[in-house]
Amino acid sequence: MSTTQPLVLAAELAAAWSDIQAYHQDLPDLASPEALIGESSSACGTRLGFERLLHEAAHGLAAARDIRDTSRAGRYHNRRFLLLASELGLAHPVEPHASSGFSQVTMLKETRERYADTIERLDRALGAHQEAVAGDGASRAFRGPAARHGSSGGGVRVKAVCGCGRNVRVVPSVLAQASIVCGACQQPFKIA
Repeated sequence: MSTTQPLVLAAELAAAWSDIQAYHQDLPDLASPEALIGESSSACGTRLGFERLLHEAAHGLAAARDIRDTSRAGRYHNRRFLLLASELGLAHPVEPHASSGFSQVTMLKETRERYADTIERLDRALGAHQEAVAGDGASRAFRGPAARHGSSGGGVRVKAVCGCGRNVRVVPSVLAQASIVCGACQQPFKIA
């Protein structure tokens, strides 16, 4: 995979976030666009795209306004999240999902029209990124920033061991994304 592809995608994510901020002045800056690329969370479960960015912006507004918009370690999106999502131009189901609440929001037609140029730019960057990732022999899908939800994306953790014999428990898909290096021996952890 080209090392420039994540940088280009991160720049487009930051630009798209700025476009959202133009309409929502109290939306905080996006701290790390790179954190949105390739991380997973069972809470929100949708692919990376502008609709997903609006979903994250709803959480950003909640943080800026000191509103608790989720529960159950970030998995359940409550009615306060729903109000923020509506403010950003997202539609929602009438009834909440039993485990994720109102997390499955979708972009309204008016919202899609408002951000048409932004969506087009981001889609091009995402397409180029997906081509680069597919050329790498890996297939990855974005499901949400795990760090915000305190989740590694779920899954069964297995034992991984480094050169000096220390071990950690890790979800294999997380280890496949990048090496985890032992601080003592500087060797990568490998599944036992």
